[in-house]
Amino acid sequence: MRTIVLLGSTGSIGTQTLDVISSRRDQFRVTGLSASGGNLELLARQIIEFKPDVVALARASAAQELQRLLYAEADRHEWNQGGYQLPKLLLGPDASTTLAAQGADVVVNAITGAAGLGPTLAALKAGSTLALANKESLVIGGRLVTQAAAPGQIVAVDSEHSAFAQALRCGRADEVRRLILTASGGPFRGKTGEELVDVTPQQAMAHPTWDMGRVITINSSTLVNKGLELIEAALLYDVDFDDIVVTVHPQSIVHSMVEFHDGSTIAQASPPDMRLPIGIALTWPERLADAAQPCDWSTASSWTFEPLDSETFPAVEIARVAGKAAGTAPAVYNAANEACVDAFWEGRIGFLDITRIVGQCVDEHLDRGHVTDDSLTVDDVLAADAWGRARAAEICGVAA
Repeated sequence: MRTIVLLGSTGSIGTQTLDVISSRRDQFRVTGLSASGGNLELLARQIIEFKPDVVALARASAAQELQRLLYAEADRHEWNQGGYQLPKLLLGPDASTTLAAQGADVVVNAITGAAGLGPTLAALKAGSTLALANKESLVIGGRLVTQAAAPGQIVAVDSEHSAFAQALRCGRADEVRRLILTASGGPFRGKTGEELVDVTPQQAMAHPTWDMGRVITINSSTLVNKGLELIEAALLYDVDFDDIVVTVHPQSIVHSMVEFHDGSTIAQASPPDMRLPIGIALTWPERLADAAQPCDWSTASSWTFEPLDSETFPAVEIARVAGKAAGTAPAVYNAANEACVDAFWEGRIGFLDITRIVGQCVDEHLDRGHVTDDSLTVDDVLAADAWGRARAAEICGVAA
């Protein structure tokens, strides 16, 4: 039986991970859960159902309310006669990092954003297999993360990077010509810049394929998410940025492909269901039986592919510039974007301003303040993250 620590348990990936685990209690035991504190009712239900030993809560002020909810949930389950023991509570912004360091077989990092860096490094140091849904921690940490990991210790949860891992098993590393990273195109595929000037946050949230959280959904609409995945792929699989191609595949059935030097392309295909890559990450290198439904080959369907419109959606090429520069540049890319997403959500900037400001911040950082991989430290990454947020917020204030 594998012990699992799940970071970000109340988010989209977190809830789906628990869904995979719930019917396989003979294979997995959840020893720890963490959450920000934004959905305490759900967290309380998860604690009652999965009975973790430890719970990490980022918002310490929510601890008393969580305990009240736990007693109420326990009472509803008739466990109020002393048969239920509360888990140990870790509180504060570093609680998830402390939990990740406790040495579970698998740590699933499903935290959103740069806050996942500390837990990622802690899980690797503890020797746990890191099932990584928090791509931002790898993107901003870069070589600090990859050098901290033993071979095979990081297993990607993103469907695209899970697809790469599966397809790469079909050949040797020296046989790989390039990676083909697929993108759905988001809700605005085929639109021109002029048509996107007045886009609202609600329109940006209407993803045609995936049901995800606010930040990643808006990132998918701008294709910033695909830029993050580009950097993630280069770091995970040690492939040059020029050897990673992004193609738009609206059906989201082919999750990515690997092209080998003999002209063969191996694709991983399955309906868009995150339970499949989650299942693989929990049991890698084995497969988890019946994690998700396969394609229905008895029904006619068409899969299409088209080139990325980098003029309207420049986020991928901005990420390519930041990724090639490495060091602190990807941290600025991610941080500036997170600040811009907040500003867009609050109506302070327009949709097209997001990637414009991200690109400006990356350019300014490369002109002054950039730290290369040769001397990179965690403090450098955190400083670049803070600068990127502050500079983007400053530009957003002027734009407003």
